Amino acid sequence: MAEKKKGGLKELSPITIYKSLPKINCKECGVDNCMAFATKIVNREVELDSCKPLLKPENAKSYAILKELLKPAVKEVIVGIGDKAKKIGGKLVMYRHEFTYKNPTAIAIDVTDEMPEQEIVTRVQKTENFTFEYIGNTLKLDMVAVRCTSEDPEKFKAAVKKVSETTKLPMILCTLNPAIAEVGLMAAPKARPLLYAANATNWKDMAELAMMYDCPLVASSPNDLTTLVSIAKTLMVYGVKDIVLDPGTFINEGLPDTINNFTMLRRAATKGGDELAGLPLLGVPMVAWMDKGDTADDLIKWREAYVASMLIVRYADVLIMHGNDGWALLPTTVLRQNIYTDPRKPVAVAPGLKVYGTPDENSPVMFTTNFALTYYTVASDIESNKLNAYLIVVETEGSAIDSGVAGRKLTAERVADAIKASGIESKVKHRKLIIPGKASRISGEIEELSGWKVLVGPRDSSEIPKYLIEKWQP
Repeated sequence: MAEKKKGGLKELSPITIYKSLPKINCKECGVDNCMAFATKIVNREVELDSCKPLLKPENAKSYAILKELLKPAVKEVIVGIGDKAKKIGGKLVMYRHEFTYKNPTAIAIDVTDEMPEQEIVTRVQKTENFTFEYIGNTLKLDMVAVRCTSEDPEKFKAAVKKVSETTKLPMILCTLNPAIAEVGLMAAPKARPLLYAANATNWKDMAELAMMYDCPLVASSPNDLTTLVSIAKTLMVYGVKDIVLDPGTFINEGLPDTINNFTMLRRAATKGGDELAGLPLLGVPMVAWMDKGDTADDLIKWREAYVASMLIVRYADVLIMHGNDGWALLPTTVLRQNIYTDPRKPVAVAPGLKVYGTPDENSPVMFTTNFALTYYTVASDIESNKLNAYLIVVETEGSAIDSGVAGRKLTAERVADAIKASGIESKVKHRKLIIPGKASRISGEIEELSGWKVLVGPRDSSEIPKYLIEKWQP
């Protein structure tokens, strides 16, 4: 059998893909031959469009066949234009251990048309400038949601125009009034924003706008999945190409319903093959601000953050948030990064020699493993203390120090090989290697195999500066 389903994911044979490829082995895709390319396609390691001959008009039928075979359980929708455009959806499976999630949840920070112009600009710039380096990845925010709270078309138009002039980040235009939505779209006619939202009463007018301006449209029916799916079906039949589902976001006693609704939709898409449920999901954690009463702002920000985090874990493809403090957004963006890593591969960095500051022939030489979290922690402690040093990153297949030693991924042989491969012997005149305290049990073997004198360093890299001051002598 060429194709079957396992856990909702089509299991495709490379030969099934190969049959529809040009079979000319041109190598334009960067792979040696078409069969190897087909294997990478099955493993989702390359994009179909990497095959340039397949994009030619004469291969249109084959391209369409392959697109259908490779179609994800959750449709991919693009919001925005240019290099800032954001892809949402496109999920293949329900659980990340089945296959890597793609297109990390897009996070939008809101502005309203009743905010002063300078406040709008400040919030947009803060959204665009939010960055945090986390184990080799730069965490960022993705969109700006422009909300109409005034019910004044001119104010909404001015707000949309100001946001579009301030940033190229994709926008979400939020209003249930089609007339106001149209004014907002006219203010940025080619921006391809996400239009929020079509419901049971305004769907036709919103559908007309979505098709006229070629923008994706949110179908909304809070806590009523039957109506939500019905609206989505109606929009599809009417001609709307890109649809996002909003099943409603509720906090406090409504939170279980929220999580259940998101879960049921994603299960129906990935396990049941339901095309109407197989659309990106939108959550609105900012509802935490809607009825705050006397609750302190900091508590509301945490509440919004934990709702956002729960929705990321439970399949939300885009979120609208209000709080923009880094301390509240950081745990959410870190969680998102962790959820969207490849569970089949350890989070690792490239092995080799790293140079910090301006080391000379008498500078200390240390080593660590290529497990990303270990490496970036050590590197941060070296850099923040402005040390001049060499660091050899040893290939351990993504294992940390203690687990690497225990699992024989970090061995004296690998350390000795790494020393020779790094070229460090031509850079320093001494032969002293500081090893992590957690690797002390293999210190003798390292000395014997490498010929270097081994100094057992601290167990925690934060103590490296103190250790060097007290004990390092070339």
